[in-house]
Amino acid sequence: MARNNMGRLGIDETKKQASPPPQATNPGSGFQFTTPTEFVELPTKGKYYPEGHPLHNQETVEIRYMTAKEEDILSSATLIKNNMVIDRLLQSVLINKKIDPSYLFVGDKNALIVATRITGYGADYSTQVICPACYSSSEHSFDLDELNLYEGGDYQNFSIEESDEGTFFVDLPTSKVRVETRLLLGKDEKYLAQLAANKKKKNLLESPLTDQFKRIIVSVNGERERLVVERFIDSMPALDSRHLRSAYSKIVPTIDMSQHFHCSVCNHSSRMEVPLTAGFLWPSR
Repeated sequence: MARNNMGRLGIDETKKQASPPPQATNPGSGFQFTTPTEFVELPTKGKYYPEGHPLHNQETVEIRYMTAKEEDILSSATLIKNNMVIDRLLQSVLINKKIDPSYLFVGDKNALIVATRITGYGADYSTQVICPACYSSSEHSFDLDELNLYEGGDYQNFSIEESDEGTFFVDLPTSKVRVETRLLLGKDEKYLAQLAANKKKKNLLESPLTDQFKRIIVSVNGERERLVVERFIDSMPALDSRHLRSAYSKIVPTIDMSQHFHCSVCNHSSRMEVPLTAGFLWPSR
């Protein structure tokens, strides 16, 4: 089911008036300051959240502009150590406190992180990059307002079928197996990061591909028993693994973090993934 599925990251124009500029008011009871809000478009348009989830069928979500309070969160050594900074930041800026960042789809979560950064420090993001052609290092400025949303659904060249439960069936070409996949949540992303860190700490062999497959694959030929699913993943033909990764990239609604890059040293031009350094959420100036 192909559709026009690229859109510019930004606020919902129909709700733009809900985001007034910051104002200092004095209604007679002393100085007051109103922090503005914005509505952020979600790559999933809310369509894959189950009934009862606060974002079920919600195309946008309202966030408050970053303040000094959020800067405290970003600089908290305790939150940094426990890998809780991003979730706590989003909890703080989300207007609807019923939304748990752990249960946001990863694409929606990433769009909110970018939008939050824009409200706090603007859309201009300057950072050091390495040219992929000549390997020279230089400072490059990215415009975060120019990032695009990908809504998923571009299934050309793949046999993909959406279910009514928000999962996706993919037919693998070599094994002829049909796997059922789901979108990753924030909690899955955190689990995979912790799993990789634990393996590295224990000097165990890292297995990022199979670890991710074991989170996204729900069933194999209709069989949902985890032992069966994981055994298939561990023995999946390499061509099937590559096919599934490519198909999954077309399934997942997300924010496209690539932009044009031009090297002033060798004149190389290409699309480059915006590097998310420490300066992304804590710019030096």
